[in-house]
Amino acid sequence: MNKVNLIINGKEITANQGDTILKAASDNGIEIPTLCHHESVKVFGACGLCVVEAQGIPKLLRACSATVSEGMNVNTESDRVIKARKVSLELLMSDHKGDCLGPCVLNCPAGTNCQGYIKKIAEGDDREAVRIIKEKLPLPASIGRVCPHPCETACRRALVEEPMSIAFLKYFAADNDLNSDSPYKPQISESTGKTVGIIGGGPAGLTAAYFLATKGHKVTIYDAMPKMGGMLRYGIPEYRLPKNILDKEIALIEDLGVEMKNNVKIGEDITFDTIRDNHDATLVAIGAWSSMSTRTPGEELEGVLGGIDFLRRVALGEEVNIGKSVAVVGGGNTAMDACRTAVRVGAEKVYVIYRRTRAEMPAEDIEIQEAMEEGVEFLFLTNPDEYIGENGKIKQVKLQVMELGEADASGRRSPVPVEGEFKYLDVDTVIAAIGQKVNPAGFEAVELNSRGIISADEYTFRTNLPDVFAVGDATNRGASIAIAAIGEAQKASGVIDSFLKGDCVPYIAPFVSEKQVTAEDLSSHEKAPRAKMPHRSAEERKHDFKEINLGFSEEVARAEAKRCLECGCHDYEDCSLIRHANRYVINPARFSGPVHPCFTEQKLVTIERNQDKCILCGLCVRVCDEVAGKGLLGYIGRGFDSVIKPEFNTPSAIEGCKDCKQCALVCPTGALRILDK
Repeated sequence: MNKVNLIINGKEITANQGDTILKAASDNGIEIPTLCHHESVKVFGACGLCVVEAQGIPKLLRACSATVSEGMNVNTESDRVIKARKVSLELLMSDHKGDCLGPCVLNCPAGTNCQGYIKKIAEGDDREAVRIIKEKLPLPASIGRVCPHPCETACRRALVEEPMSIAFLKYFAADNDLNSDSPYKPQISESTGKTVGIIGGGPAGLTAAYFLATKGHKVTIYDAMPKMGGMLRYGIPEYRLPKNILDKEIALIEDLGVEMKNNVKIGEDITFDTIRDNHDATLVAIGAWSSMSTRTPGEELEGVLGGIDFLRRVALGEEVNIGKSVAVVGGGNTAMDACRTAVRVGAEKVYVIYRRTRAEMPAEDIEIQEAMEEGVEFLFLTNPDEYIGENGKIKQVKLQVMELGEADASGRRSPVPVEGEFKYLDVDTVIAAIGQKVNPAGFEAVELNSRGIISADEYTFRTNLPDVFAVGDATNRGASIAIAAIGEAQKASGVIDSFLKGDCVPYIAPFVSEKQVTAEDLSSHEKAPRAKMPHRSAEERKHDFKEINLGFSEEVARAEAKRCLECGCHDYEDCSLIRHANRYVINPARFSGPVHPCFTEQKLVTIERNQDKCILCGLCVRVCDEVAGKGLLGYIGRGFDSVIKPEFNTPSAIEGCKDCKQCALVCPTGALRILDK
């Protein structure tokens, strides 16, 4: 066969005469994106994605149909080509209404594949469930116990009756794995010879260490506290997160070769510059360990404590003489941890002072409810106006009575003082749990923002120092939930890995297709109430720090997992459309407008066809006709209203689909799904 010489993207190659540009490129390891081409069928050229630019030819060429010629010089990624592809992808995605990922996944700050691991739990495969979880989150048993689960807030099962119990299922599977003979351990890449110093052994630092170690880097964590765990150990009470569980998960990270150095204070035991000098990259994940001031007169009195300071002292086993009457100021989960801990260390009367109503409290409802069950009294619509002392010690709180005014930026109605109306509360201790801030001592070389928080780039997590990165509560937005810090650390580990390899590649959130679903859309699903977590009675649990929750039984967990609606696309990992869409920055919204009629066709016996995801590439039609020789699929309608539907006239035609399935195998988007029948 005659050969021709040509250039593609500056690379000189040889191809067979008559080959298409697409084939010549593919044979030489150069990918040209396409959605409608398959080697088993004739060229169709429907998607327009495979366009390339050839020197001396004014029009863009479709690589799937244009053939090579001697001396041809082809550019598959020129500005003109990319612009054309972006338009094609934007047009396709503007009419593509399939879910790439379920709303649970999208609402998880770490992007944990909730749908994937819940399916494995339903199948009884807890080890595989943990493997899926640990693609994003290395502390599932701990986080499953304490996470406020934004995934559940987004769960569509709530449109049927109640959201999935995602967090509890996570720790069910993780506990089973931890208690097995060989807990899951990820594969570790070959050593790179590069080292990373991580300052801070909390959820962010541990997460970054886990992922960087799996990438073959030597990681050392430096932490100021006696043990690793950060706020998971010193800010979350034992009754919510038993520390033996946390210890087991940390030990698994250490087993990856991560070196852990405790009782190391930056600026005292070692300098920041020394750590930088000893490592190729440094990650600052020091958290926010200082309690914020209430700016209330008298807060310097003995007996006025910060919420996180109080919890840390209890966790360290230090003596805390809080007396008989304790007031906790704040409405978040830290305030709930503080008031419930105060009950357990002997306070006889515990109050929560909150300036709004219960409806506006940011704490989880279950935490509020359980605190009430344990005897905590909530003083809503009150706010400390003054701490009154005697002989330098707190004795009384003067409370300003509040009422709700207009909504603030968060959507909650702003509390407004009722002029001249006050209450007085006798107390032995006040615990202010209104927020946390970072202590940057020892990190003077790192630039802070206007709020006194470490400033890190949104996409690279890089500070003003080129080899120093920062994540978690100590950066940008300040203190948040643990899963948010974990999500940042997981993303930053990828950036740091690229930095160590010589090219600092920023993290860009992948583009995904999302679909709006209503309760009516899900009305055919049978109602199955959410599994309830069994727990110890209030009278029993309030006297000790033993874990409150008793855990799901095997039967309950499997049944709960089977409630999942499996919202995300079954073909997401192999979807060519979304893969190509993420090669470029696209904006499908600029082509918003009417969309094709959407329906799900299930008359194909073993194939489900979802028109929401169909891009009319025609591959299924052509494969059915040219390869399978059945011709059961075809275009219905003309112009924009065209859709693909099956045409079954006889039982034998229906049965003909049963063992073929070739259309589903070539579908580039997941519009066709092989059913388990």
